[in-house]
Amino acid sequence: MPDSTVPTFDRPVPVCPVRGSVLFPTMVMPIDAGRPISIRAINTALDRDRSIVIVSQRDRDIEEPGAGDLFQTGTACHIMRMKKNPDGSIQMLVRAVARVAIERYSTDAGVIEADVRALDVPAGDEVMLQAAYRELKEKFGELVESGHRGLQAEVAQFVMNLEDPGQFADYVAYHLDFRVEDKQAVLEAASVAERLRKVLILIDTEIELQETQRRLQREVKDEIDRNQREYFLREQIKALQKELSGSDEDEDEVEAFREKLEALELPEAAMKEAQRELNRLSRMHPDSAEASVIRTYLTTLTELPWNVRSDDKLDMEAAAGVLDDDHYGLEKVKDRVLEYLAVRKLKQDRAEKGELDAAEVNRGPILLFVGPPGVGKTSIAKSIAKALGREYVRISLGGARDESDIRGHRRTYIGSMPGRIVQGIRQAGTKNPVFLLDEVDKLGVSYQGDPSSALLEVLDPAQNNTFVDHYLGVPFDLSEVLFVATANYAQQIPEALMDRMELIEFSSYIEQEKLEIAKRYLLPRQLQENGLKAHQFSVTDGALSRVVSAYTREAGVRNLERTIGTLARKAARRIAHGDAKRVRLTERSLEGYLGAERFVPESEGEENLVGVATGMYYTPVGGDILFVETSVTPGKSGFVLTGQLGDVMKESARAALTYAKANADRFGIPRAQLEETEIHVHIPAGATPKEGPSAGVALATALISALTGVPVRKDVAMTGELTLRGRVLAIGGLREKILGAKRAGITHIVYPGKNAADMKDIAAHLKRSLHMHEADDLDQVLDVALVGGLAALEQKGHPDTGGDRGGERGGSKRKPRTKRSEVPAQA
Repeated sequence: MPDSTVPTFDRPVPVCPVRGSVLFPTMVMPIDAGRPISIRAINTALDRDRSIVIVSQRDRDIEEPGAGDLFQTGTACHIMRMKKNPDGSIQMLVRAVARVAIERYSTDAGVIEADVRALDVPAGDEVMLQAAYRELKEKFGELVESGHRGLQAEVAQFVMNLEDPGQFADYVAYHLDFRVEDKQAVLEAASVAERLRKVLILIDTEIELQETQRRLQREVKDEIDRNQREYFLREQIKALQKELSGSDEDEDEVEAFREKLEALELPEAAMKEAQRELNRLSRMHPDSAEASVIRTYLTTLTELPWNVRSDDKLDMEAAAGVLDDDHYGLEKVKDRVLEYLAVRKLKQDRAEKGELDAAEVNRGPILLFVGPPGVGKTSIAKSIAKALGREYVRISLGGARDESDIRGHRRTYIGSMPGRIVQGIRQAGTKNPVFLLDEVDKLGVSYQGDPSSALLEVLDPAQNNTFVDHYLGVPFDLSEVLFVATANYAQQIPEALMDRMELIEFSSYIEQEKLEIAKRYLLPRQLQENGLKAHQFSVTDGALSRVVSAYTREAGVRNLERTIGTLARKAARRIAHGDAKRVRLTERSLEGYLGAERFVPESEGEENLVGVATGMYYTPVGGDILFVETSVTPGKSGFVLTGQLGDVMKESARAALTYAKANADRFGIPRAQLEETEIHVHIPAGATPKEGPSAGVALATALISALTGVPVRKDVAMTGELTLRGRVLAIGGLREKILGAKRAGITHIVYPGKNAADMKDIAAHLKRSLHMHEADDLDQVLDVALVGGLAALEQKGHPDTGGDRGGERGGSKRKPRTKRSEVPAQA
C-alpha cells in the first residue's frame, strides 16, 4: 500500500544536514547537533512551527556543507523536544513525518532552507511487493538468528513485528550497517515494491559477507590453534633437551642485539629504529617469518661500521713510493692523490687547533678516471688505498639497470637486501674506504628506475652524509668515503652525474711506456704465475718491443700481458720436458713461439710521389700514419671520395678542393683543368671507417700536388684541420700521432701552431731524431711537404695577380717555424 498521510509545505523549511545516517518516515530519533549550520537551522525551526528537513551529506568530511553537498531527497520531521548543552550543542528528539523532494535550496542568514514537496510513494506491483516482503522478512530473520553484531535483540523483535511492508523495509535499512549511499537509494525508491527489492539486495550481500567473515574467523582460529600446539611441542622438546644435556645452549638473541647496539653508539635515528625492531622481535615467536626478517635486519645494522675508521697514512714520500712501485707513468693521478694527502694533513693540523670541524677534515674527493680499457684505471684505485692505508672495495656497475642495485630493496619484499653501496661499506668494515665504482658509463635504464639518478645522492658531497638506503631506512654517512669512478667514455655519463666528479683522463700507453711496464710488472708477474724463476726465462728488450708493436695493438697492456703469458707457458713446457734448462727469447726466435706478425704498421713511402701525402691518425689503441692518394683523370668535372670516409672527413676534402680552386692562379693550376677533369681521392684501407677533421691539411696537400704535378716528400707527415681561408686549426691526440709517425720512419712532422702547448707533454727523448714544424696556415705546410717547397708552386703560378685565398690577397711569404733550427730537406 502507498505511504499514508502526505503533508504539504507552503513555505521554505529549515534544513539540518546530517553525516553518516539517513532518517526514514515514522521513526522517532534523537539527534545531536554541534555544528553552527545545524544549530542555526534548529533555532529557526523552533522559532516557526518546529518543522525541519533532515538531509544527508554526500561527503561526511565537509564541515560546512552547501546546497551542492546535500542529496535532493530528505525526510521532513517535527521537533518534539530540545535541550541545549553547556558547550553550545543541542540535543533534540524528532519524529520523521514524510519523504520529501527538494525543489530548491536557498541560504538566508547562514541557514540553509529548502522548498520541499512531500512524496506520495505508490505501492507498485502488488504480487512483487508481497513476494519481496516475505523474502525480506525471512532473510532478516536469518540475520537475527545468526547473531548480527550491530543488532540488539529488542530492536530486532520490534522490527520483526512491523506489518507494513514499506515501514519494515525502512527500519531494516536503518538498523543494518549499510553504506549511506545505499540507504539514500532506499529513501529515494520510486515505489514500495522497489524499496523492498533494494533492501533485499543489500541484506543478501550482508548475509554473504557475514558467512565469509565467519569462515575466515574459523580459518584464523584453526591456524592459531595449530601454531600454539607447535609452540607448546617445541617448548617441551627444548625442556627435554635441556634435561638431557644439563645446560641451556640457546643464546638470548634480544639481549645479544641490545648489547651490540649499545656498544655501537649509533646516531639517534638509527638507534630509535633499531630499538623499535628489537622490541618487535622480543614479542614475536622466534620461528615466525617476520622474526627472521627482523633478525637479518638487525644483523646488517650491527655489522655496519658506524664509527670505525682507518687512520690515514699522511707520509707523502711513502705514498709516492707506493704509487711509483705499483704503476709506471700516470703522473696526473699520482699528483692528485698526493695533493689530497697534503690537504688532509693541513686540515688535520687546523682541526687539532680547533680551527676546523672534524667532519670537514674527513670529507673525501670524488674522482672519475676516464680512458680506454687496460690503461690502469682500476688497478690505480687499489694502489691509492694502499698508499693511504685504507680499506679497498670495488663494485662493478656494468649492466646495472635497477635503482635498487644502489639504494637497496625495501624490507616489505621477500628476500630484500641492502644496496651495493651499503654492502660494500659492510664488506670494507670501515666508514672511510677507497670505494671504486667500476664502469660507471655502462649503467642501464629500465622500468625499475635509473641507477645513475640514485648515484647522484651518493656522489654529492653536500648530500651523501645522510644517504638513506631503502633497506636500512635510516641515514648513513658516506662523506668520509673516497669514491673513485672509472669509465671508458665520458660522453655516456649523464651530465648531472659528471658535474659531481673530478675528471682525470687516462691516455693510451705509448710503445716506450708499454715496454717499461712489461719489463717492470708484466714479465715478473707471468714468471710467478707460470712457475718460472728469473734465471729460467728471459726476454730481450728488442723481443719485447717487437711483441708490443707486431703482436698487440691496444691502448692498454692486457693483450700484451696475455701474449707474454703465452711465451712463458711455452717456455715452461720446454723446461718441463727437459728440452732446455733456460729459455732466452730474442727477436729472431720470437716468430717460432708466436707465429707470424699480426699487425704490420704503415711505413713511409718508397719515393716522393705526385698526389700522395702522408697524414696521421689516432685511435684509442694508439697512433699511426695513413696515405691520402689523389688522382686527376680526364672527364667531366667531378669529385669522388672513397675509403669509407665519414661526413666530417668528406667536408674536410671539399674544403681542401675549394681552397685549391680559390688559389688556382697562385699555384699555377689551369682553370680548364679544374673544369674538364675528374678528381678522385682515396684513403686506404678501404675496409676501415675513417672520420675526423685532422686530415684536412693532408687532403689539401695531396690535391694541390696532383693538380700541379709537384711531388710530396715521403718523409713528411702532417696533421691539422683546414679552413676555407687556409688556416690550420688545432687537433687532438698529437702525442700518439707523433709516436706512430716515428715508428713508421717519418722524420719530419708538421703540426698546428695552436697545438704548441701539447708538445710540452711529450718527453724530449721521444722527439729525438724528429724535425718538428709548426704551421699556422697551409702555405707553411706546403713549404715543408712539397719537393722544392712553396717556391716550386709559385714558379708554376702567377703570384703578381694574387689569389682569392678565401678573402686573403697575395701569397704568404712566411716560412714555417721549425724546432732545433733545422732546414727543411730538399728532394
